[in-house]
Amino acid sequence: MSNNFTITDQQRDYSQYDLRGNPFPYSPVPAENPEIFCGQDHVSEKISSTVSSVLSTGKSKHLVVTGKYGNGKSHTLKYTRSLLRDRDDVVVGYVAQPGEGFLDIYHEFVYDLGFTHLQNLAYEFLASITQECTDESPASAAAMRSLIDEGDVLLSEIIPEAIKQLSDITKFADFARAIVHMIYEDTNLYAWQWLTAEGIRYEQRKEMEIHSALDDDTMGVRAFTALKNMLLELGYTAVFVFVDEFESIARLSPKNEQATLNSVRHLMDQNSSGLCLLFGCAPEVWQDVMSEYHAFSERIGQEVTLKPLTSEHLSDLIADYLSLERVDGGAEESLRPFTEESLNLILQRSQGNVRQILALCSRLLDDAADADYETISVDVVEEVI
Repeated sequence: MSNNFTITDQQRDYSQYDLRGNPFPYSPVPAENPEIFCGQDHVSEKISSTVSSVLSTGKSKHLVVTGKYGNGKSHTLKYTRSLLRDRDDVVVGYVAQPGEGFLDIYHEFVYDLGFTHLQNLAYEFLASITQECTDESPASAAAMRSLIDEGDVLLSEIIPEAIKQLSDITKFADFARAIVHMIYEDTNLYAWQWLTAEGIRYEQRKEMEIHSALDDDTMGVRAFTALKNMLLELGYTAVFVFVDEFESIARLSPKNEQATLNSVRHLMDQNSSGLCLLFGCAPEVWQDVMSEYHAFSERIGQEVTLKPLTSEHLSDLIADYLSLERVDGGAEESLRPFTEESLNLILQRSQGNVRQILALCSRLLDDAADADYETISVDVVEEVI
């Protein structure tokens, strides 16, 4: 009985194509910080216009990106997010899918920000209070932490004023106490659990003098608005929320779907400044939302659709991916080893679906390297398909 398994960590050799490696993903799932955008100027222009108007005016504006499965919605949202994350005047959070309701959206958003980021925001707020109440003038979260650790600022001097001012800003005293407790070693995990809507016991809330539970959509909207208002007070321009796979709300019961959409609508109504929601949604679900939930869809009003790739977009996409692994001074032919004819067949078979294109190109390049083909011709594509 023969054993045909051959497992090795030896890399394939792509040097005959002037490539260091296979640039196409084996599993075409969007990278966390994509280096390449899939073209489609009308989409990038619409997103740029939406984001830029929020940044320049401070007024809230929202957008839905629609497109069929595999046409690049998640990739587009993550690419936009990666561009915004380079800015230090905004806060950006990504929600993979809306879950069972708005409270899940809120939870995923805060979780994406992370414990450390939220704790730093607490120190930032305390720094602003310290500048008002003492002779110290910390300019950052790190400077504030250092002053507290070294005993140059006593928490007893600033905490009562911090809670009072943050309660006034957010209109939510329990939220203010939870934020302040993010700096205490004994209670910061409880505060984090409360702020992420994970739920904590009554005794743990009592220790922080928090009276309410963050356990329904209404409280989620209230907490989200409180967080955004705190950020604007700290000088941030806007909060950007990317909600992917919004079509999954269609799997909820009609009652829960309506409750989720109503909560998002209330969030938009309560935040006319400093908020930008960008949704990725399947077109058929978005059409249903527009026809059945006018009050929600009217508040967004902006939609842009990712279409299947054209032959021009496909050539640009393949050339961009190949350039990631192209050896310096390598082939001038940006599409090598693919031929124009093979790309036309790939486009035809995939119907312009980005996910299928990338998966197919990854397989084709490996098979061509294994078989030592000089080019990936139509015959090679037909054999693999």
